[in-house]
Amino acid sequence: MFTGIVTAVGSIVDVQPLGVDATAGVCLVVEAPAGYLGDVAPGDSIALNGACMTATRIDAARLRFEADVSAESLARTSGLDRPGRVNLELALRLGDRLGGHLVSGHVDGVGEVLALQPTGESTELRLRCPRELARFVAVKGSLVVHGVSLTVNRVSDEPDGCLISINLIPHTMAHTTLGELRAGSRVNLEIDLVARYLERLSSAPAG
Repeated sequence: MFTGIVTAVGSIVDVQPLGVDATAGVCLVVEAPAGYLGDVAPGDSIALNGACMTATRIDAARLRFEADVSAESLARTSGLDRPGRVNLELALRLGDRLGGHLVSGHVDGVGEVLALQPTGESTELRLRCPRELARFVAVKGSLVVHGVSLTVNRVSDEPDGCLISINLIPHTMAHTTLGELRAGSRVNLEIDLVARYLERLSSAPAG
């Protein structure tokens, strides 16, 4: 489990294929800030842009770890198939502060950035959310965008999904990769766990 509070920004510095056909995934080599991997061991979970991955090898001296990503995960996420900066979060431990909201690290879909523009002291992020996730998004509800727990300010339904408006404070812009987004950028989305279970409870046949 995670909280959606990004604890560092790292970089994918190498992407190595794990096979030669389309069913093969990749091995990512990720560089983290100094000291970040101090208590991380092989087998620990680390979220990369909101996607929970298992650290398969740790090289703390070089500030790097490796993670294998399946072809299925690559097809359902964005930003994990090439070198670039990524938001990092270590798995939640019992007793840790829950600063964001409960996050599973399982990406539900990919959204598209429509605009990122200043508004007062903050920045407005406007997204298009895919149709299959639109019913789970609510005003003042929680949504994870590229691993960051955020509050939805406005929702406008459309035939192919919904348009979402989110305000980003300067701290979020400075300490995550969200400030690097542009119109057309694709972002990983995870819906709120409570919304997920409410959907199941309302649609499942009575026992």
